[in-house]
Amino acid sequence: MDPQILKSTLGAGLLSFPVTHFDGESRFARDSYERHVGWLAGYRAPVLFAAGGTGEFFSLAPGEIPEIIRAAKHSAGETAIVSGCGYGTEIAKGIARDAEKAGADGILLLPHYLIDAPQEGLFAHVRAVCDVVGIGVMVYNRDNAVLQPDTLARLCDACPNLIGFKDGTGDIGMVRQITATMGDRLTYLGGMPTAELYAEAYLGAGFTTYSSAVFNFVPGLANRFYAALRAGDRAGCETILKEFFYPFMALRARRKGYAVSAIKAGVRIAGFEAGRVRPPLDELTREEEDILRALIEAHAS
Repeated sequence: MDPQILKSTLGAGLLSFPVTHFDGESRFARDSYERHVGWLAGYRAPVLFAAGGTGEFFSLAPGEIPEIIRAAKHSAGETAIVSGCGYGTEIAKGIARDAEKAGADGILLLPHYLIDAPQEGLFAHVRAVCDVVGIGVMVYNRDNAVLQPDTLARLCDACPNLIGFKDGTGDIGMVRQITATMGDRLTYLGGMPTAELYAEAYLGAGFTTYSSAVFNFVPGLANRFYAALRAGDRAGCETILKEFFYPFMALRARRKGYAVSAIKAGVRIAGFEAGRVRPPLDELTREEEDILRALIEAHAS
């Protein structure tokens, strides 16, 4: 996909990150994954991110990613597929090349591995990945990979295929400076965990959309919230926040890693054989799954 087409597609609606399905031996379960991605694609998501953060990118071997991308492309119909990418620069370049060969429509560059880096190092890292592919690249601004506005502006000048900026910092002041400075040069995506909790603030900062993790198992509800947000229906947003998202947030906050584990549990409850999360994550308890099941059953229509 042409990077500029992907850029406009990203801003066309609600986005999501399918979980990666594993079998009982923690191997990629392609058939179940394809059924799930095909189901999600039917809910008007213009872009799905395969092997992303909610897809346990951090636990995947680089060699597993192309098969996941091919499976997503096979089952997603006209929905664009963006591949997760990350680790150190040389590994990230290899993942980006392989994802493009596997048919990915774009790359989401997640934070590099472990070490803090200066802005010049981040600039070189992002540019190196952009330079090895012809498809569009989005940067995920969070943790140890926070780009300052001037660094991002330099990257936009240097990298024509840098088309998206996803923020997971929650620093509204900084991201508002970025949207005011860069204007429509980029598409801006909200990327906080359970992004609906922050969606109104990011919309006010110039972001057009966000990636919804709960879209994995309650896509209808996720779309209703997004429609209310875009329509300026604050009362509708508040109702859904109070009835679903705040209780879900309380469950998610019980243990580290539940931002992913609770999503995968939700996918299983929704009827897909997604398997367990890989270490170092852990599963919800039976009691917690029962709480999540009751929440899903009350809002899944």
